Amino acid sequence: MLTRLAELIERDALELAVLGVRDNGTEIGMALKAEPGSAAGTFRYYAEALDKVYGEIAPTADTVLGLIHREPVGVVGAIVPWNFPLMIGAWKLAPALAMGNSVVLKPAESASLTLLRLAELAAEAGLPEGVLNVVTGPGAVTGAALALSMDVDVLVFTGSGTTGRRLLEYAAQSNLKRVYLELGGKSPNIVFADTPDLDHAARVSAAGIFRNAGQVCVAGSRLLVDRSIHDAFVARMAEHAATMKVGDPLDLGSQIGAVHSETQLNAHLDFLREALDEGAELAGGGRRILRETGGWYMEPTIVTGVRPDQRLAQDEVFGPVLAVTPFDTEAEAVALANSTRYGLAAGIWTGDLSRAHRMIRAVRAGVVHVNTYGGADATVPLGGVKQSGNGHDKSLHALEKYVDLKTAWIQL
Repeated sequence: MLTRLAELIERDALELAVLGVRDNGTEIGMALKAEPGSAAGTFRYYAEALDKVYGEIAPTADTVLGLIHREPVGVVGAIVPWNFPLMIGAWKLAPALAMGNSVVLKPAESASLTLLRLAELAAEAGLPEGVLNVVTGPGAVTGAALALSMDVDVLVFTGSGTTGRRLLEYAAQSNLKRVYLELGGKSPNIVFADTPDLDHAARVSAAGIFRNAGQVCVAGSRLLVDRSIHDAFVARMAEHAATMKVGDPLDLGSQIGAVHSETQLNAHLDFLREALDEGAELAGGGRRILRETGGWYMEPTIVTGVRPDQRLAQDEVFGPVLAVTPFDTEAEAVALANSTRYGLAAGIWTGDLSRAHRMIRAVRAGVVHVNTYGGADATVPLGGVKQSGNGHDKSLHALEKYVDLKTAWIQL
């Protein structure tokens, strides 16, 4: 059934991508790959993996047989955000269904179209009635009901830290359900002077923060750059950012789509104004873009001279705003990278293999990209440390969230 669902997602990929773009403003070129493309791959990955997960025999004495069974947890509640609802929804749904659970899925109230359509495709694929349920509504109503339910055994969530804390409280108030949270980040992208191709690094780094208008949980929103190359590298990034076309997300030529809402856009502009008032400088962008089609658009924005204690360096903007801070030594780069409450992703650019391995160990993040940014597929886990959450999406490790272990101790 999961394989069939993957095939149906691929069959209706364009429809699903357009539904998502109309909800959240992601540029269509990115949406096709990141939404139906990724979702189909995720369902196929777990379809192929599910019959390779089985129990264990414990190394007991000859007179006892110890068996370890893996059983479905029961009912999984899944709450997903608006930025990539189909992709992130698949990260929750596919492993939960593969392990034999039923799922109640709540999309963001502002981006539910693709997941409602996914439920129809799941029925077409043969999934039994009631196994996958999509329930819409505001988080304060529908999300709270799901989190407080005594019939939900595991809750999985991607979104804000504020909501994540509330879900933990609801779990404590109800049945002590397990709660797995992915709560975003303020990811450092660290560029050393020995990076072999600085122009390539600048181009990839620009995409790593500005694609989807910066509305990506792992976006490299803090650029930490070796002081000796600071000015030249920032200038290269600004050049690449200036060439990225911001426009109608349904236009195949657009490289950056719309900001999700007017509230979101105003928050981005407030972050920028505050940083500039505190002495930071604008190195590119910074303005709202008005389109005859309506909608909310913002230029890719680069802010230099950002101090580590400023809000722009500490809080998640979730928009096309890059905070730039120089460093002088490797130790200082590590200290800056680890100076926020988040720990979701990071990037390291260097030509020194030993330094790359040192930095992978030293930077506290769930995903560390080396000489690239983004693109990790379903074979590797995605999860954070510190206040970026707990548990992992993707990879075989995600299956662990959706099973209970049962020991059978048999006297022979």
